[in-house]
Amino acid sequence: MGLSSTALRNGLDSLAGGDSRIAQALARVGYPEERIRSRGYRTLLRTIVGQQVSVAAAASVWNKLEAELGEEMAPHELLARDFDALRACGLSRQKQGYVRSLCELVAGGELDFDNLPTDDEEAIAELTRIKGIGRWSAEIYLLFAEGRPDIWPAGDLAVQEGVKRLLNLAERPAEGPTRTLAEGWRPHRGAMAIFTWHFYANPAM
Repeated sequence: MGLSSTALRNGLDSLAGGDSRIAQALARVGYPEERIRSRGYRTLLRTIVGQQVSVAAAASVWNKLEAELGEEMAPHELLARDFDALRACGLSRQKQGYVRSLCELVAGGELDFDNLPTDDEEAIAELTRIKGIGRWSAEIYLLFAEGRPDIWPAGDLAVQEGVKRLLNLAERPAEGPTRTLAEGWRPHRGAMAIFTWHFYANPAM
């Protein structure tokens, strides 16, 4: 489960108490809504299905997979399907490689979503063992599904643009500088990430 509304408010209030720019931005656009996803294998499976396709296309593939594999979409069920069966559901050869990587790690007991490392960097390293899951996807999972309070997806373009506007920078910072600029927001960078998306989406409020 992701960061609750209470956790978001508490984190942002703590940051706003020491930074007038955050306080002014909060007064301007208000608090963000929760962003919560379910913990576990299905959330990462859905992430892979949705990569580089429209929301409608991803929903269509997901529905076909659910019809083929059953509502639980158990890893062993997916691994038992051949290329043509998964292709008929809309999965390309590349994505089939990604979903099989995920299912093999889960089915083999090498990846346990109920017992990921408590250290964020170690948890990211575990999740990026899955083919097709990069650092950004791992960070989003840990933020939205586990509610880890200090996750900071600095490679996200909307986060970068939100930081630019919030701090009144001349240019959108790249990933490295975005990570550096947020050091002072520990241990509430997760709440701040969600706020930067909110601020980016509501610049004129």
